Amino acid sequence: MRQRISLCVFLACVTLGTFSTAQVKQAPPRLPPDERFKSDILVVVAHPDDQTLAVPYLAKAIYDEHRRVAVIFGNRGNAASNAAGSEAASALSQIMDIEGRQAVAALGISNVWYLNGLDTPGQDVLWSLETWHHGAALEQVVRLMRLTRPEVVLTFLPMYVAGENHGDHQAAGTIATEAFDLAGDPTAFPEQVAPPRDRSKNTNLTEGLEAWQPKKLYYFSDAYHNDFQEGKGPQYSEAEISPSQHVPYAHFLAEGLSFYRTQFPDFRRGAKNHAALDKADFQALPEPWRTWCPCTRFIFGKSVVKSSLNGDVFEGITPGAASYAPHRGYRPSDRHGLSVDLGGPFAFYRDFWPAHNLEHLANLLAPEVALPGDLLHVPLLIRNDSSEAAEAEIRVEVPPGWSERSGTATYPVAAHDTYPTEVVLAAPSQRASDWVQVRCEGVVAGKSIGSVTLRVTRADGGLPQ
Repeated sequence: MRQRISLCVFLACVTLGTFSTAQVKQAPPRLPPDERFKSDILVVVAHPDDQTLAVPYLAKAIYDEHRRVAVIFGNRGNAASNAAGSEAASALSQIMDIEGRQAVAALGISNVWYLNGLDTPGQDVLWSLETWHHGAALEQVVRLMRLTRPEVVLTFLPMYVAGENHGDHQAAGTIATEAFDLAGDPTAFPEQVAPPRDRSKNTNLTEGLEAWQPKKLYYFSDAYHNDFQEGKGPQYSEAEISPSQHVPYAHFLAEGLSFYRTQFPDFRRGAKNHAALDKADFQALPEPWRTWCPCTRFIFGKSVVKSSLNGDVFEGITPGAASYAPHRGYRPSDRHGLSVDLGGPFAFYRDFWPAHNLEHLANLLAPEVALPGDLLHVPLLIRNDSSEAAEAEIRVEVPPGWSERSGTATYPVAAHDTYPTEVVLAAPSQRASDWVQVRCEGVVAGKSIGSVTLRVTRADGGLPQ
């Protein structure tokens, strides 16, 4: 009897199984990412006119190589000056928003986004990261990197340089670098890559993006000098004639500048310098455009494909996704005893570069600053990696005519602790164009624990140091 019941149950299951299989519906195909937003190049800059530093190359990429370009602006320039009208602050930011959109639209770029950062005039990247709400800005850039799926990212050099050295420029480069390293990691902002419950209905909270690893990262700089950039990445002549547009690539720089009447009132559409830029045109511009540089220079950041240092931006890139390339991440230095280091943004970059596999950037420049005013602020860190407390003194060597305003003191540094301080130096009223050096030495019990040297040049105008 038991065998008969089991056989009946088995036959019923088989019958029901066959019946259920016959009723299964075919699921619709999975929709791919929206191709309208796929880019070959993603430009991440701070202000609505910053992309003009790369426009001659972008024109070549767009018109002659048929690359798709998208742009992210960190803010709308609300702290800028205005040469076109009386509007300022938030009202000016609305004008610069439109100027930026019109300028990139002239190149055929329609995919443009603005972050919610504030324009922060100054040279300290840490100030700008604070006012940009660093984590929120990074989340947005990672999202947009996953949406646009760029092959190449172009952004500002994350480094303290003698130049305009805008903290917002540095913040754009810092956040773009972090996003380059996180966009391919599905555990970074995982809500962005989680599929929605039902994309055809409302109330979805997860985003359905795909993790994406860009293939190459390049930087450009707002430094006043170009020597450190030679041989550090590809260069593109601005005097070269575009084969498709029959004008020099510098034409597109002048055209791009002409949209920013608030910032560049002399660059108007149809003016003489609209056709090309020569040395005299450059000298009429504010920094960092003023430096005579008849080429667009890039500094190689990193690549997940085989590529040479000075090869073309797209060298080694083939269609398709790249495997996620983990970055090194922060690792504390193995320190012993007492030491003195530059603090502030200099200390940040010392940790930032190796954490993001950019150790080679540390060899680009010795620490430097362009001083727009008369007071030089030198941030210092006195470190005590010993097991005993110590008292350290800072001794300063300055060029003739310079004087110390503050910084000479005895600093109590607890065991395994760091004492942050700042030396403030007054420069002579007589300005000289030559570079000078400032040296700060740490001394404990009459013995040196190390020193730091900062090279300094005087600059007219510029941002607060």
